[in-house]
Amino acid sequence: MEKITAITLVKKYKKLIMKHLLKFCLLFIAVQIASSGIAKAQLITLPRGGNKKASVSEQIGITNAIIHYSRPGVKKREGHIWGELIPVGFSELGYGAKKPAPWRAGANENTTIEFTTDVKVEGQDLPAGRYGFFIAYYPDECILIFSKNSTSWGNFFYDPGEDALRIKVKPVKTDYSTEWLEYRFTDQTPSSATIKLQWEKLTIPFKIDVDVIQTQLASFRKELRGDKALPESWQPWNQAAAFCAINKANLEEGLMWADSATSRTFGGLLAFNAWQTKAALLDSLGRKAEADEVMKKALPLADDIQGYTYAYSLVLLKRTKEAFDIFKMMYDKYPNTLFTNIGMASGYSALGDFKTALSFAQKALPQAKGGNKIEIERNIRDLKDNKDMNY
Repeated sequence: MEKITAITLVKKYKKLIMKHLLKFCLLFIAVQIASSGIAKAQLITLPRGGNKKASVSEQIGITNAIIHYSRPGVKKREGHIWGELIPVGFSELGYGAKKPAPWRAGANENTTIEFTTDVKVEGQDLPAGRYGFFIAYYPDECILIFSKNSTSWGNFFYDPGEDALRIKVKPVKTDYSTEWLEYRFTDQTPSSATIKLQWEKLTIPFKIDVDVIQTQLASFRKELRGDKALPESWQPWNQAAAFCAINKANLEEGLMWADSATSRTFGGLLAFNAWQTKAALLDSLGRKAEADEVMKKALPLADDIQGYTYAYSLVLLKRTKEAFDIFKMMYDKYPNTLFTNIGMASGYSALGDFKTALSFAQKALPQAKGGNKIEIERNIRDLKDNKDMNY
């Protein structure tokens, strides 16, 4: 009987070994690369499975919403994505945590969503932070899951005990197909947006709402405790106070900020804008007499543009005599400028003296350019037709 040795085995199966040697070598190399990657950083390569990495972000108010994900393709599997490739509900993966897990809402690594301030998702509170994002797909109603664990690979280590929020939304079928999964921001308003996951012929939408006023005020409070509140820096204080005045919110604290803006310490003692903001806050607080007194002291600090802007706002409030007196004061201080000429035209027009108003508008016309010139030409046409140019 022939003695079997390693050498005789090699000779016997030489052809077979040579035939598959290349495959063996490639497999060996692949195993080496995979195992070495555990201990050492790998080189940059194309994403696994051709699933493109992507990110999308948008600002809602001053809140940044940022999504990082990978984009699987349909790849001729239309009609076999939802309910097949993406299983219904939670599924046993047989790896990692070995618990029923939802879909990773993308491919490869964990899909993550980050909000830089507190938000509401479909009306439910979600604190600022970075979350792992998962979806349990059902044909009639999907469960969206925001997990406190945003660093694990995919959904293999999903743990329901780490859920920060679960919400239910209805998926929407589309009559068109999206080849590569994508997230989009739609239906934007100043305080909200809808995020839509779109893939194949399905959209999964969810709405994000932000309390713009409160998030902005919180940001102001934080910044005004830092290097934005340096001596001789009245502008940040005025910016915060003006926000309160415009939105008629947080008026008492806004007035404190206005006091800082107009103080000698922060350099706004001679700043007309800062005093005007303070007067607006006082007026909103029902302290009109104090507001008027502040403006009387502030007007000598105004330049011709600031004086015109303030006086014109009084015209729109039907405080015609007060407005005319300020237009006249500005004209005496800054005679024959574009804004004092058109200011006098506005003042006389408000009083019903269209002839005198026309003479000042005609003086302003050659001083104007671009949009200002077009507007003054309209003013002149109105005055020639004996119409008030201010409305």
